[in-house]
Amino acid sequence: MTSGLWELVIEGIWTTVQLLALSALLATAVSFVVGIARTHRLWIVRFLAGFYTEVFRGTSALVMIFWVFFVLPVAFGWQLVPLWAGTLALGLTYGAYGSEIVRGALSAVDPAQQESGVALSFTPWQRMRLILLPQAVPEMIPSFCNLLVELLKGTALVSVMGMGDLTFSANLVRLALQQSAEIYTYVLLIYFVIAFTLTRLMRGLEKKLKAGIGKGPASTESQRVRAVGVGGGVS
Repeated sequence: MTSGLWELVIEGIWTTVQLLALSALLATAVSFVVGIARTHRLWIVRFLAGFYTEVFRGTSALVMIFWVFFVLPVAFGWQLVPLWAGTLALGLTYGAYGSEIVRGALSAVDPAQQESGVALSFTPWQRMRLILLPQAVPEMIPSFCNLLVELLKGTALVSVMGMGDLTFSANLVRLALQQSAEIYTYVLLIYFVIAFTLTRLMRGLEKKLKAGIGKGPASTESQRVRAVGVGGGVS
Protein backbone atom coordinates (compact mmCIF):
# COMPACT_ATOMS: atom_id res chain seq x y z
CA MET A 1 0.00 0.00 0.00
CA THR A 2 1.06 3.57 -0.59
CA SER A 3 1.93 5.82 2.38
CA GLY A 4 -1.33 7.74 1.98
CA LEU A 5 -3.40 4.59 2.29
CA TRP A 6 -1.41 3.43 5.30
CA GLU A 7 -2.10 6.79 6.96
CA LEU A 8 -5.81 6.22 6.38
CA VAL A 9 -5.60 2.83 8.08
CA ILE A 10 -3.62 4.28 11.01
CA GLU A 11 -6.24 6.99 11.46
CA GLY A 12 -8.87 4.26 11.47
CA ILE A 13 -7.00 2.36 14.19
CA TRP A 14 -6.78 5.51 16.31
CA THR A 15 -10.50 6.16 15.87
CA THR A 16 -11.30 2.58 16.87
CA VAL A 17 -9.10 2.85 19.98
CA GLN A 18 -10.78 6.11 20.97
CA LEU A 19 -14.23 4.62 20.51
CA LEU A 20 -13.23 1.51 22.43
CA ALA A 21 -11.86 3.52 25.37
CA LEU A 22 -14.85 5.87 25.62
CA SER A 23 -17.51 3.19 25.23
CA ALA A 24 -15.66 0.93 27.70
CA LEU A 25 -15.65 3.71 30.29
CA LEU A 26 -19.37 4.29 29.81
CA ALA A 27 -20.12 0.56 29.85
CA THR A 28 -18.12 0.12 33.07
CA ALA A 29 -19.99 2.93 34.80
CA VAL A 30 -23.34 1.55 33.63
CA SER A 31 -22.34 -1.97 34.67
CA PHE A 32 -21.60 -1.01 38.25
CA VAL A 33 -24.53 1.36 38.70
CA VAL A 34 -27.09 -1.05 37.26
CA GLY A 35 -25.44 -4.16 38.70
CA ILE A 36 -25.41 -2.74 42.23
CA ALA A 37 -28.98 -1.49 41.75
CA ARG A 38 -30.03 -5.07 40.96
CA THR A 39 -28.99 -6.07 44.48
CA HIS A 40 -30.81 -3.14 46.13
CA ARG A 41 -33.20 -3.85 48.99
CA LEU A 42 -36.02 -1.86 47.32
CA TRP A 43 -37.95 -3.87 44.74
CA ILE A 44 -38.65 -0.85 42.53
CA VAL A 45 -34.92 -0.18 42.14
CA ARG A 46 -34.31 -3.84 41.30
CA PHE A 47 -37.20 -3.80 38.84
CA LEU A 48 -36.01 -0.69 36.98
CA ALA A 49 -32.44 -2.00 36.81
CA GLY A 50 -33.67 -5.37 35.57
CA PHE A 51 -35.93 -3.72 33.00
CA TYR A 52 -33.01 -1.70 31.62
CA THR A 53 -30.86 -4.83 31.43
CA GLU A 54 -33.45 -6.87 29.59
CA VAL A 55 -34.23 -4.09 27.10
CA PHE A 56 -30.64 -3.45 26.10
CA ARG A 57 -29.64 -7.12 26.10
CA GLY A 58 -32.66 -7.94 23.98
CA THR A 59 -32.05 -5.36 21.25
CA SER A 60 -29.49 -5.31 18.46
CA ALA A 61 -26.41 -3.13 18.97
CA LEU A 62 -26.50 -2.27 15.26
CA VAL A 63 -30.13 -1.12 15.45
CA MET A 64 -29.30 0.85 18.61
CA ILE A 65 -26.57 2.69 16.71
CA PHE A 66 -29.05 3.48 13.94
CA TRP A 67 -31.57 4.67 16.55
CA VAL A 68 -29.12 6.96 18.35
CA PHE A 69 -27.69 8.40 15.16
CA PHE A 70 -30.81 8.73 13.01
CA VAL A 71 -33.84 8.74 15.35
CA LEU A 72 -32.63 11.02 18.14
CA PRO A 73 -32.21 14.02 15.77
CA VAL A 74 -35.79 13.58 14.58
CA ALA A 75 -37.22 13.00 18.05
CA PHE A 76 -35.28 15.62 20.02
CA GLY A 77 -33.85 17.94 17.42
CA TRP A 78 -30.15 17.45 18.18
CA GLN A 79 -27.53 15.43 16.37
CA LEU A 80 -24.63 13.57 17.96
CA VAL A 81 -21.37 13.34 16.06
CA PRO A 82 -20.61 9.73 15.03
CA LEU A 83 -17.99 9.21 17.78
CA TRP A 84 -20.38 10.14 20.57
CA ALA A 85 -23.33 8.36 18.97
CA GLY A 86 -21.27 5.17 18.78
CA THR A 87 -20.01 5.62 22.33
CA LEU A 88 -23.54 6.07 23.68
CA ALA A 89 -25.04 3.13 21.78
CA LEU A 90 -22.21 0.69 22.51
CA GLY A 91 -21.71 1.83 26.10
CA LEU A 92 -25.37 1.40 27.01
CA THR A 93 -25.67 -1.92 25.19
CA TYR A 94 -22.56 -3.58 26.59
CA GLY A 95 -23.15 -1.99 29.98
CA ALA A 96 -26.33 -4.08 30.21
CA TYR A 97 -24.27 -7.25 29.80
CA GLY A 98 -21.70 -5.96 32.27
CA SER A 99 -24.37 -5.31 34.88
CA GLU A 100 -25.09 -9.04 35.02
CA ILE A 101 -21.39 -9.67 35.64
CA VAL A 102 -21.44 -7.23 38.56
CA ARG A 103 -24.67 -8.64 39.99
CA GLY A 104 -23.42 -12.21 39.76
CA ALA A 105 -20.08 -11.42 41.40
CA LEU A 106 -21.74 -9.53 44.26
CA SER A 107 -24.18 -12.38 44.81
CA ALA A 108 -21.29 -14.86 44.95
CA VAL A 109 -19.63 -13.16 47.93
CA ASP A 110 -19.99 -15.23 51.10
CA PRO A 111 -23.13 -14.06 52.96
CA ALA A 112 -21.13 -14.20 56.18
CA GLN A 113 -19.13 -11.25 54.92
CA GLN A 114 -22.31 -9.23 54.55
CA GLU A 115 -23.42 -10.29 58.03
CA SER A 116 -20.12 -9.23 59.50
CA GLY A 117 -20.63 -5.75 58.07
CA VAL A 118 -24.07 -5.60 59.66
CA ALA A 119 -22.58 -6.71 62.98
CA LEU A 120 -20.08 -3.86 62.74
CA SER A 121 -22.94 -1.39 62.17
CA PHE A 122 -21.73 -0.51 58.67
CA THR A 123 -24.16 1.35 56.43
CA PRO A 124 -25.20 -0.40 53.18
CA TRP A 125 -22.79 1.80 51.22
CA GLN A 126 -19.93 1.02 53.63
CA ARG A 127 -20.63 -2.71 53.32
CA MET A 128 -20.63 -2.40 49.55
CA ARG A 129 -17.46 -0.27 49.39
CA LEU A 130 -15.39 -1.93 52.11
CA ILE A 131 -16.51 -5.57 52.06
CA LEU A 132 -18.40 -6.66 48.94
CA LEU A 133 -16.71 -4.80 46.07
CA PRO A 134 -13.09 -5.53 47.13
CA GLN A 135 -13.91 -9.25 47.04
CA ALA A 136 -16.20 -9.21 44.02
CA VAL A 137 -14.21 -7.04 41.61
CA PRO A 138 -11.30 -9.48 41.12
CA GLU A 139 -13.82 -12.19 40.21
CA MET A 140 -15.37 -9.89 37.60
CA ILE A 141 -12.16 -9.33 35.65
CA PRO A 142 -12.17 -12.50 33.46
CA SER A 143 -15.78 -11.87 32.40
CA PHE A 144 -15.11 -8.18 31.83
CA CYS A 145 -12.08 -9.15 29.74
CA ASN A 146 -14.31 -11.22 27.45
CA LEU A 147 -16.84 -8.39 27.31
CA LEU A 148 -14.11 -5.89 26.41
CA VAL A 149 -12.97 -8.05 23.51
CA GLU A 150 -16.59 -8.33 22.35
CA LEU A 151 -16.87 -4.55 22.60
CA LEU A 152 -13.76 -4.17 20.47
CA LYS A 153 -15.35 -6.30 17.75
CA GLY A 154 -18.59 -4.37 18.18
CA THR A 155 -16.87 -1.09 17.33
CA ALA A 156 -16.83 -2.22 13.69
CA LEU A 157 -20.59 -1.60 13.63
CA VAL A 158 -20.09 2.18 13.67
CA SER A 159 -18.85 2.03 10.09
CA VAL A 160 -22.53 2.05 9.05
CA MET A 161 -22.62 5.73 10.13
CA GLY A 162 -19.72 6.55 7.83
CA MET A 163 -17.42 6.89 10.84
CA GLY A 164 -13.78 6.49 9.89
CA ASP A 165 -12.94 3.57 12.15
CA LEU A 166 -10.63 0.71 11.20
CA THR A 167 -13.29 -1.24 9.32
CA PHE A 168 -14.52 1.80 7.36
CA SER A 169 -10.98 2.91 6.50
CA ALA A 170 -10.01 -0.60 5.41
CA ASN A 171 -13.02 -0.75 3.13
CA LEU A 172 -11.95 2.52 1.47
CA VAL A 173 -8.47 1.10 0.93
CA ARG A 174 -9.98 -2.10 -0.49
CA LEU A 175 -12.01 -0.10 -2.98
CA ALA A 176 -8.92 1.88 -3.96
CA LEU A 177 -6.66 -1.13 -4.45
CA GLN A 178 -9.22 -3.80 -5.39
CA GLN A 179 -7.44 -6.25 -3.05
CA SER A 180 -10.01 -7.66 -0.70
CA ALA A 181 -8.09 -10.70 0.60
CA GLU A 182 -4.94 -8.78 1.51
CA ILE A 183 -6.70 -5.81 3.11
CA TYR A 184 -9.13 -7.79 5.21
CA THR A 185 -6.35 -10.13 6.34
CA TYR A 186 -4.47 -7.08 7.62
CA VAL A 187 -7.61 -5.89 9.40
CA LEU A 188 -8.14 -9.26 11.09
CA LEU A 189 -4.55 -9.23 12.32
CA ILE A 190 -4.88 -5.68 13.65
CA TYR A 191 -8.03 -6.55 15.60
CA PHE A 192 -6.29 -9.66 16.94
CA VAL A 193 -3.27 -7.68 18.14
CA ILE A 194 -5.48 -5.15 19.93
CA ALA A 195 -7.58 -7.92 21.50
CA PHE A 196 -4.50 -9.88 22.59
CA THR A 197 -3.01 -6.75 24.19
CA LEU A 198 -6.24 -6.07 26.07
CA THR A 199 -6.38 -9.67 27.28
CA ARG A 200 -2.85 -9.57 28.66
CA LEU A 201 -3.48 -6.25 30.40
CA MET A 202 -6.69 -7.54 31.99
CA ARG A 203 -4.97 -10.70 33.19
CA GLY A 204 -2.27 -8.61 34.81
CA LEU A 205 -4.94 -6.52 36.52
CA GLU A 206 -6.70 -9.65 37.71
CA LYS A 207 -3.51 -11.01 39.31
CA LYS A 208 -2.81 -7.69 40.98
CA LEU A 209 -6.31 -7.39 42.44
CA LYS A 210 -6.38 -10.98 43.64
CA ALA A 211 -3.00 -10.54 45.29
CA GLY A 212 -4.45 -7.54 47.12
CA ILE A 213 -7.13 -9.69 48.77
CA GLY A 214 -4.92 -12.67 49.48
CA LYS A 215 -5.74 -14.82 46.45
CA GLY A 216 -2.76 -14.14 44.22
CA PRO A 217 0.50 -16.05 43.68
CA ALA A 218 2.35 -13.77 46.07
CA SER A 219 -0.04 -14.46 48.93
CA THR A 220 -0.03 -18.19 48.17
CA GLU A 221 3.74 -18.30 48.39
CA SER A 222 3.77 -16.36 51.66
CA GLN A 223 1.18 -18.76 53.12
CA ARG A 224 3.35 -21.70 52.11
CA VAL A 225 6.38 -20.15 53.81
CA ARG A 226 4.38 -19.51 56.97
CA ALA A 227 3.10 -23.10 56.95
CA VAL A 228 6.67 -24.45 56.66
CA GLY A 229 7.74 -22.18 59.48
CA VAL A 230 4.93 -23.34 61.72
CA GLY A 231 5.67 -26.97 60.90
CA GLY A 232 9.36 -26.48 61.69
CA GLY A 233 8.54 -24.87 65.03
CA VAL A 234 6.27 -27.74 66.09
CA SER A 235 8.83 -30.37 65.24
